[in-house]
Amino acid sequence: MKSPNINILPDLKGISHAAAAEFLKIGNAAIEENDRFTVALAGGSTPRKLYEYLASDKYNSDIDWEKVFFFFGDERDVSPASNQSNFKMASEFLFKPLGINKSNIFRWQTEIIDAPGIADQYEKTIRKFFGLKAGEFPRFDLTLLGMGEDGHTASLFPRTGALNETAKITAANLVKQIRSFRLTRTFPTINNPANILLLVSGEGKAKTLQKVLENDFDAEKFPVQCIKPENGKLTWLVDEAAAQFLK
Repeated sequence: MKSPNINILPDLKGISHAAAAEFLKIGNAAIEENDRFTVALAGGSTPRKLYEYLASDKYNSDIDWEKVFFFFGDERDVSPASNQSNFKMASEFLFKPLGINKSNIFRWQTEIIDAPGIADQYEKTIRKFFGLKAGEFPRFDLTLLGMGEDGHTASLFPRTGALNETAKITAANLVKQIRSFRLTRTFPTINNPANILLLVSGEGKAKTLQKVLENDFDAEKFPVQCIKPENGKLTWLVDEAAAQFLK
């Protein structure tokens, strides 16, 4: 897999500032064109700093937050009040500090305690918001993604069933490695936005990143290699620690 748009920054702070600038640039352009900005957020540790920056005095007045609509790319099958919840992290570091209206936030309804049911409900929510017909996939203005040390992205883990899902927008993905379901959008949806920012930070991901970007394509082993938007822009934001083995 070869990426034409890899940006190497000094550290996580550099990634986060660059991502914040792109977030605001893309968001304001979307609002100017369509009077709204739709974004699918990522979970995990890397985007947390981005959310903190967006809510900070440096950036928080640079976009009309009432016109920003937040979705989630994936979620853990836990209570929304759990410290493991992607929603809770975004709520603490982004939504609450900015005073985002609840009507602008669309989360996985994990309190249902039924992973397939949660996935089906979220697909219905997305279809209703975007006014989709059967067989259509949503086109977000921006999708934020990360990469795990094993090469997964969103909650599409190596050698799991959802990697091959092509008809649905969402899936309850059984991840045997962690003995748990994960809730995730599928690749047809992930690859359909206008813009993707893929954030990778830390030396623990360096060897995997080199294999992902420089080895042959192996989607079952490195699902993140499947991030190939057909009609959108993919930008990698990588820190020096993660990029240390790249040629």
